[in-house]
Amino acid sequence: MIERPPTRALPMFEARHGLVGRAPGKPVTADDERLLEFRPESVVLPAFHVWTLGCQMNHSDSEEMAGRLLAVGCREVATLEDADLVVINTCAIREHAEARVIGRQGALAAIKERRPGMRVVLTGCSVRESDRAGLARRYPAVDIFLRPDQEPELIDRLGLVSAQAPIGLEQPSGTVAIIHGRPVGLADNLASTRSAAVGMGAVRRARTTSAWLPIVYGCDKTCTYCIVPLSRGPERSRPFDDIVVEARAIAATGCREVTLLGQNVNSYGHDLPTEARFAHIATERRTGRRLDLASRPDLAELIRTLDELRTADGAPAFRRLRFVTSHPWDLSDRLIEAMAECPTVCEYLHLPIQSGDDAMLRRMGRQYTVAHYLERLDRLRAAVPSIAIGTDVIVGFCGETEAQFEATLAVLGEIRYDTVYAAAYSERPGTPATRLADDVPAAEKRRRLNTLLTIQEPIALERNRAWLDRDVEVLVEGVVSRRPHDHQSGEGSGRTSVTSGPGEVHLTGRTRQAKLVHLAGTPTLVGSFATVRIEHAGPYALRGSLVR
Repeated sequence: MIERPPTRALPMFEARHGLVGRAPGKPVTADDERLLEFRPESVVLPAFHVWTLGCQMNHSDSEEMAGRLLAVGCREVATLEDADLVVINTCAIREHAEARVIGRQGALAAIKERRPGMRVVLTGCSVRESDRAGLARRYPAVDIFLRPDQEPELIDRLGLVSAQAPIGLEQPSGTVAIIHGRPVGLADNLASTRSAAVGMGAVRRARTTSAWLPIVYGCDKTCTYCIVPLSRGPERSRPFDDIVVEARAIAATGCREVTLLGQNVNSYGHDLPTEARFAHIATERRTGRRLDLASRPDLAELIRTLDELRTADGAPAFRRLRFVTSHPWDLSDRLIEAMAECPTVCEYLHLPIQSGDDAMLRRMGRQYTVAHYLERLDRLRAAVPSIAIGTDVIVGFCGETEAQFEATLAVLGEIRYDTVYAAAYSERPGTPATRLADDVPAAEKRRRLNTLLTIQEPIALERNRAWLDRDVEVLVEGVVSRRPHDHQSGEGSGRTSVTSGPGEVHLTGRTRQAKLVHLAGTPTLVGSFATVRIEHAGPYALRGSLVR
């Protein structure tokens, strides 16, 4: 535990009006000691800890919240036990993530009992407007709940706005609309609040070598199992120029890699107004819900613009450009061409399929067929032969028969993915799928999940063995702490340890194809590109040695 200065309990502004706190300043001094009696009492701002679960978008949102807290003078601590303010950014996509947060409620309550001044804020996809009544029951240790679109209000709700802010400032409370009979928070304010945060440097990026760059918020898709449209609202794209400005700011920090983010990142731009400068874009979405995309910026246009960014010496602003997560609806020919023609775009795409059976895809609300998915993938692989493909699969969804599960296994065998993120279906309250019978027994879901993973593992191993004895470019991301039971691993090990020499440590990084690589080297390599000769391959990672 670390020592903390005394703090007061933070106010919580659930209303839209309220007094705001003042920022810390230098202690007031006086030449005449008799005046010290009238010195203003200094404000001690809270130490905070942000606990983030779930997807890359959540991590990006947490960077912005942490940056706002740092900008008003708060300090960050490594554990929630040492924090006066705990911000929990939740994930509701899978039951396990919510269960982790619910399971910590008792521990948080015990800490708060010892330190009455401690406050807990819960945000992320678990906070839905339609479920306000049940939040306090599931999360009894939480003091305030913020929908994802309300996250920029965090410092206002806590009374931590700077002294320059107007007293009683009208605080934005987010727009709520009724969608399919349910109140849903809209992401209308997020584009402007993000740009404001970037402009004042209030984004605390967790990594120095790579950066998240959100480009579209919310989701317009129709997946019956997914809570995201109810928690994050419909899609709202950031203005094209705002994204370019943030990209330039990221490049100025020396960052080597940028990942563009969105719940469905490749649907970017369809909701933006038409502009003459984009008149050369003449297309429409032909799968799923029809959209006229003519004269609007799309992801392909954005990728080409970022690929052309240059530093003062004429070098590319970034060595690597990625984007997640994609949807088969929006994997257009324009996007495939941009991926093939832009040197900075990495040879990796995460393209969820979810099921290998058309009837199941219809029940899931995916609105594409297996044939359409395969056609898009064939076109992509023809354009980018070295591309690695990852996917998501749900087993045991409502009504899934053994034959439909076998069809999924057959598709995995045909496509031969590099990585598969598989999960057994769990009902998410409020989603359309709750109106369907969750009729696959839990034991059968586990069997199907284990069967799928057993089949996928040798496929992944085969894909990784193709890299043996090859020299690859690795962006070194960090140092791995050695654990007591680490040992020299074989090819099938999920955790790959390395043998290091004097002054060397266990490092990890990724190739352009997003392959995890373990190697030995000095800590000074973190943040740099290294050429590595691949010597061992497992289903989940590669291991190699530096090419001197």
